[in-house]
Amino acid sequence: MKSAHLMQPETTLSAVVQEQAVRASPSQERIPVAVAYGDGIGPEIMDAVMRVLDAAKAPLSYDTVEMGEKVYQRGFTSGITPETWATIRRNRVLLKAPITTPQGGGYKSLNVTLRKALNLYANVRPAKSYAPFVPARHPDMNVVIIRENEEDLYAGIEHQQTSEVVQVLKLVTRPGCERIIRYAFEYARAYGRHKVTCMTKDNIMKLTDGLFHRVFNEVATEYPDIQAEHQIIDIGAARLADTPERFDVIVTLNLYGDILSDIAAQIAGSVGLAGSANIGSQAAMFEAVHGSAPDIAGKGIANPSGLLVAATQMLVHVGAPDTAELIKNAWLRTIEDGIHTADVYDPKTSRVRATTQEFAEAVIARLGEEPRHLPPVRYRAGGVNVTPSPVARSEKQLVGVDVFLEWNGANRSSNLLGQMLEEAAPEPWLLKMITNRGVKVYPDGLPETFCTDHWRCRFMPVEGGAVNFDQVLALLAALHGAGMDVIKTEHLYTFDGRPGYSLGQGE
Repeated sequence: MKSAHLMQPETTLSAVVQEQAVRASPSQERIPVAVAYGDGIGPEIMDAVMRVLDAAKAPLSYDTVEMGEKVYQRGFTSGITPETWATIRRNRVLLKAPITTPQGGGYKSLNVTLRKALNLYANVRPAKSYAPFVPARHPDMNVVIIRENEEDLYAGIEHQQTSEVVQVLKLVTRPGCERIIRYAFEYARAYGRHKVTCMTKDNIMKLTDGLFHRVFNEVATEYPDIQAEHQIIDIGAARLADTPERFDVIVTLNLYGDILSDIAAQIAGSVGLAGSANIGSQAAMFEAVHGSAPDIAGKGIANPSGLLVAATQMLVHVGAPDTAELIKNAWLRTIEDGIHTADVYDPKTSRVRATTQEFAEAVIARLGEEPRHLPPVRYRAGGVNVTPSPVARSEKQLVGVDVFLEWNGANRSSNLLGQMLEEAAPEPWLLKMITNRGVKVYPDGLPETFCTDHWRCRFMPVEGGAVNFDQVLALLAALHGAGMDVIKTEHLYTFDGRPGYSLGQGE
């Protein structure tokens, strides 16, 4: 059954910014950017990057915003003040140095908050080797990781349900899958790449990861000029670490993408060289991959390269590809000339162990030059356009319910619990199975299976078919009346006749 509501096409932020620049008067041509100096080594590397941007005459204006550790300590649990939110939303572009999130105390990750609140759905992390000038095991590596940025386990919805069991919700949506997958194919087409690899764990998580894989297969048919393949994430990650040359663009879910991005950055030479773009339809954020490194803060030895590379991504995004080329080629020449900060310094390949500011000065001195050995970069203006498909609604039918209990009686005998539930369940309900940590333990469970105090009890109508919400309430009332501690429920639905729920292991 088709929905009457269709998703509207999205316009990329870069297209919006470029249109504003074209319409602006000469006195307004500079593109406004919010700049956060961050924590730890953040202020040092941001100062170095700003010096390079100024020397390259980047067509930008800057609004400094405050976020991070000091803001947390002032009582803003998000790490961001209302004034900062207003500036970011007005400018639509944020260049952010690394931030420190205080440990404990219920503080939420500022990065996750920014990505979700601003709908920055695509995380784009190129990972390229600069061998032989920076030692790398894989000198031909040139991979882009495109990671879904808002969903999956990073929704951060967790609950403690019993004395022994905690839960996190993995949320995956069809619009979220399609948007990031379509972005990956459009990115590949726009930047002359030839293959997109999807990585999931849908052999285990058949509904969540299975949806991502299914949408990938559907979208791939619209890009016959680009090779499409799927790999299970565990072997895919091993192959990325072993032979990254076999990959071009990788698209994956949030958690997997986070892990793959750091693997790729590290084996390319150093996490300190990697920049990251977070792209949405209305805003964008650019940052280094690495963290705030408080252990070396104030020593003047931090590598500004990751943030500088992110700044060149930002320049391309807002329609200043010429300036991005100028800076990136000067940076490549600096790397070639053996001027390296301590994190990548190697006596065999390096000539100068540079401080943070000395490295920035070396890049500035080479503006206008190009690398002699590494390929020079060439960028084009324009963003990646993503137009979602119409959303079709399925016919949904309630066919059962999973009731979760905390129960710790009689040596945790699943047989006893099953008998108690069968006696308590009113018509039309039939106890189909009980699982513990996903493994079926009733009926016909194995005595070797370890059980906690957290039980999933699946009830279906005796005759099959549909049930209604009032019947679910009657079941819950009966279980409560029998002394059962109901901690949560999950309704079991079919969608166009297909089960929207998983079987228990061993079912």
